[in-house]
Amino acid sequence: MLLDGDGWRAMFRNIRFEAWRLETLPQYLVPQESQEVEAFRMGKRVAPHTYSSPYTEDLKRLRNDGKRKGRVHVLTRPLSEYLRFEFSRYYAPHARAGEDIRILDVTGRDNPLRGAQDFWIFDRSTVVLMHYAEDGTQTGREVYEGNPAPFIEYQRIAEAESIPFLEYVKE
Repeated sequence: MLLDGDGWRAMFRNIRFEAWRLETLPQYLVPQESQEVEAFRMGKRVAPHTYSSPYTEDLKRLRNDGKRKGRVHVLTRPLSEYLRFEFSRYYAPHARAGEDIRILDVTGRDNPLRGAQDFWIFDRSTVVLMHYAEDGTQTGREVYEGNPAPFIEYQRIAEAESIPFLEYVKE
C-alpha cells in the first residue's frame, strides 16, 4: 500500500512508543529544502541551542510523553554537501530537542547494513519503505506487508554499530 498525505502524517500522530528511521543516502533532494540549502551554501546557519520549529516542539512533546523518535544515518566520509547541510540545519537542533540521532560511519570498514534500504518503523510493528531515485529524490512510501523482524534486526545492528550524532560531530 502506498502511503501519502494524511495517512503518512497519521503514522507519526499515532506513535505509541517509538518511530525510528534508517537513512542510507548521501543526499536527499527535497524541493521544500532548496532555499535552505542555498542559504547554507551562502554561509547561513541556524543556532542549534536556540532554534525552535514545529518539529522540535513535537520532539519535546514526544519525549515528555515517554515516546522516542530516532534514526541512524549510514555514511562515508568525506561528507556530501547535503550531509553537511543536514547536520547543521536538522540534526544539531533535533538532537538537542530530544531525537536520538546516531551516525554509522562505514568509511574504511564493512557496512553491516549493506543492501538495507531507507525505512521508518513505527512501534516495532509497522514498516514503511522509503523509495528514492538515484539522485535522492523521493519517489514514494510503501507500507511493508511482511514480517517486521528483519527491520527490527536492522535497527538493532544500526544502533549497536553507531555513535550519537553529538559525539560524532565532536570528533
